[in-house]
Amino acid sequence: MIRKILVWILTLLGIALGVETTYLLLKFLGVTHLFGYEVTDFKRLLAIAISGIIGGIIFYLISPWIINQGSQSTHKVEKMLQKIPTNEIIIGSIGLIIGLVIANLISGPLKLLQISWLTSIVSAILYVLLGYLGISIATKKKEDLLNSFSFLKRVNIKDKDKTSKQEHKVQPKVLDTSVIIDGRIADIVKTGFVEGPLIIPAFVLEELRHIADSSDGLKRNRGRRGLDILNKIQNDMEIPVEIIEKDFEDVSEVDTKLLKVAQLLGGKVVTNDYNLNKVAEFQRVPVLNINELANAVKPVVLPGEEMTVLVIKDGKETGQGVAYLDDGTMIVVDGGRKFIGDTITVVVTSVLQTAAGRMIFAKPKSAVDKVS
Repeated sequence: MIRKILVWILTLLGIALGVETTYLLLKFLGVTHLFGYEVTDFKRLLAIAISGIIGGIIFYLISPWIINQGSQSTHKVEKMLQKIPTNEIIIGSIGLIIGLVIANLISGPLKLLQISWLTSIVSAILYVLLGYLGISIATKKKEDLLNSFSFLKRVNIKDKDKTSKQEHKVQPKVLDTSVIIDGRIADIVKTGFVEGPLIIPAFVLEELRHIADSSDGLKRNRGRRGLDILNKIQNDMEIPVEIIEKDFEDVSEVDTKLLKVAQLLGGKVVTNDYNLNKVAEFQRVPVLNINELANAVKPVVLPGEEMTVLVIKDGKETGQGVAYLDDGTMIVVDGGRKFIGDTITVVVTSVLQTAAGRMIFAKPKSAVDKVS
């Protein structure tokens, strides 16, 4: 039924276009003779009527093609709009309206030129140009707009698992690629020290996939382990995990995108990347650093304490030996080279805290006893 109505509408449109075109040609172009014959009023009316009939027939014949093309175009536009987040459509519409309003204000004074054809062309160009600029600028600056207007910011946050009111009070934790590959995040989540939801941006998943597909065997194994860790957290643990499709096409660096996501969601970045940690501090983005947590939970060792260690290799300085605690902390034993391969008792002399971790300096107990 609707298709038939559209066919008749297009047919009427063809008649109108045929009549209007012929009328304008005869009137405004001053046509008085056609094919050597004088054009009288009756002939004008006859020509207009014939043009209308021809236009109606043409549009009636091509109307199925026009309807099919229009239906396909509408379907494509609909699918394209479904992929675009709602907040971007809203912001783009606002930008379009602002651009058209500005174009209207500029076009007003142009009417004073009293050159209708020039005014129409310039006005059309202004409407198209400023409308496009309105949409483009608004969508590219949407993060700034969302941060400026707190009520729009809520539109951008997509909470798929709204299971309890308390979840809304907890800051989301945005995981970066390094902390996923590291693997310790799964054990930390299992203990319950990290509250969700955990946010996994789509661009982080894409980076993990590229690493897992790498031709380098080590990288490939690390990428696959990262994917296994994510599956373990999502399937075996109660903490909610959200994968967001948010991306920033104008930003190429993954670390910068992570910080923008954290700012947008009002969350924290979970990482073990020292450089990302520093950049986040500069941009006032809260960070949970796994390495800092690991250092914080290591046992406190004070100068004068004794411990039993296995000296396994030479140190950098002459006569030094190196041992390790179970948590990986390096112990530099002064004069311990001769004890390589032996388990000895050492006395802690000092502790050095560095960005890479903690380093303990000690001496064999036997050497301390001799001095004393």
